[in-house]
Amino acid sequence: MNLLQRVIESEADGLGIPGLVEALRDLRTASQKRRYRGAAPELPSREATISLVDGLTAALYPRHFGPFGLRAREVDGFVERKLADNLTALRRQVELELRLSGEKNGPDHAVARRAGEIVAAFAATLPKVRALLDTDIRAAFEGDPSAKSIDEIIFCFPGVFAIIRHRLAHQIYRLGVPMLARIVAESAHSQTGIDIHPGAQIEEGFFIDHGTGVVIGETTVIGRKVRLYQAVTLGAKRFETDGDGALLKNYPRHPIVEDNVVIYAGATVLGRITIGRGSSIGGNVWLTHSVPPDSNVTQAFAREESFHGGGGI
Repeated sequence: MNLLQRVIESEADGLGIPGLVEALRDLRTASQKRRYRGAAPELPSREATISLVDGLTAALYPRHFGPFGLRAREVDGFVERKLADNLTALRRQVELELRLSGEKNGPDHAVARRAGEIVAAFAATLPKVRALLDTDIRAAFEGDPSAKSIDEIIFCFPGVFAIIRHRLAHQIYRLGVPMLARIVAESAHSQTGIDIHPGAQIEEGFFIDHGTGVVIGETTVIGRKVRLYQAVTLGAKRFETDGDGALLKNYPRHPIVEDNVVIYAGATVLGRITIGRGSSIGGNVWLTHSVPPDSNVTQAFAREESFHGGGGI
């Protein structure tokens, strides 16, 4: 009798707490044996990963996310402490993920050294990340007439919250630590309703207005000064499989959105297609083919409408 059949048959008898503990242990053990050689390794911590990214966000924007009343003369010291504490915490989480990956059977010192190299490379990107984020925040201020100040945008806009986490997660992802990157992305998703895969490549001046329901797939490429509204999907049209029917991974399957494109609320753009620079994609459009630069794509019944922006509250 297999394990699943035993559990199903035991339901009729009523297990009681000890029986439940035993059944769950058996299921857990069987699952771990399928995934690991030997004992199950320690997993990275979702809580610790989210916390360290919040700490790094405070290091990037200490006046906004540091302690209330932080004085100008104290800022550098605060940033130094945040970087030291949270980069150290990141190194520990990276080590744990590496042990789950193909490096899990390597010697401890080699894994630790590799984790240190990854975190050092990540740390070196932080000035670039801050510079990119400043362009995103400026794009939000210039693109939304409801915004009264840069500080309001940093504090309040869900699109900015999501893009801060994305830019940090993307650097972690590209350095070969996808689980931690995905934890960061999904935390931002749960708090904002904006789902950006950490693999997505996004250039400067990116603005998501309102944001709820936005989905950006793993291999999406987004150029400079692109604006999206709520419920936009940049997704895959279909999933390719190998000869055995298993899904293929790590191939381009999401859109390329060139510079200065606006995509309005509810639009769905699918497949490895290109939206040419300067184009406008109207609300609720379903698009599965490339369009040249300066295109104005609308629903069939509204083809003559022009779209000129807006969307501020």
